[in-house]
Amino acid sequence: MTTTTTPAARPPQTPPGRFEFAPVRGVLAREWALYRRSWAPTTFAAVVEPVIYLLAFGFGMGSLVGAIGGYRYIEFIGTGIVAMSVLFTSMFPGLIDTYVRRVFQHAYEGMLAAPVDVRELVTAEASWIALKSGVYGCAPLLVAIAFGLEPRGAMLLVPLIALVTGFGFALLGIWLSALVPSIKTMDYIISGLITPLFLIAGTFFPLDDFPEWARALAQVNPLYHCVELVRHAAFGLKPWADLGHFAAILVFVALAWCLAVFQMRRRLID
Repeated sequence: MTTTTTPAARPPQTPPGRFEFAPVRGVLAREWALYRRSWAPTTFAAVVEPVIYLLAFGFGMGSLVGAIGGYRYIEFIGTGIVAMSVLFTSMFPGLIDTYVRRVFQHAYEGMLAAPVDVRELVTAEASWIALKSGVYGCAPLLVAIAFGLEPRGAMLLVPLIALVTGFGFALLGIWLSALVPSIKTMDYIISGLITPLFLIAGTFFPLDDFPEWARALAQVNPLYHCVELVRHAAFGLKPWADLGHFAAILVFVALAWCLAVFQMRRRLID
């Protein structure tokens, strides 16, 4: 007499509990411990690359353009490269580092074995990346000040702008890292998404002479709103416009957080 066995039913997933900040602090402490071992090369790459962009474009193109939008080109591009630096120092770690930790190092499996929820894990990872972006993003602005950009009190808002924007792009990177089937397919994201993001954002040149469709596309580009906020902090605040730009970034952050948590939960738990 033969018996057939049926596979055991998969236990139902328990709904996530209350979001807690203690696990977030725990993950941030882990990130800080890891960062202390590798801060020098990480900081060097994050700070020097945008400064090189600033000096090369500022003096190279600046000698040809002179002034743009009523400002010296090195001042105009210096404020734009702040946003570009935020994009690079948040999107790339969110995209690549989290993929490596999830797929190759299996670090997240160990974290989730502790009392850490996927929401808390994603929030902590994105927060750590955003904190670094908020600091690194100020380097081009300091260089622009050294080359003649007049310091203003409103520039103290730049780290906050960089942090919030970096949080959104880190979440976007985390979502995409959980979406791609392999690390090779990240080339599509780098060339097809990241490059257009900073080219159609007013980073290197104003968008006034762009076609109507390009200007409309810029309105849904979070980096464009970051560029505008940084420029207004450097050249003069426009309160109502700035509230609109900041609101657009907050909407982007909320949407990116939902997408990142959903996709990471599918990869790690479901």
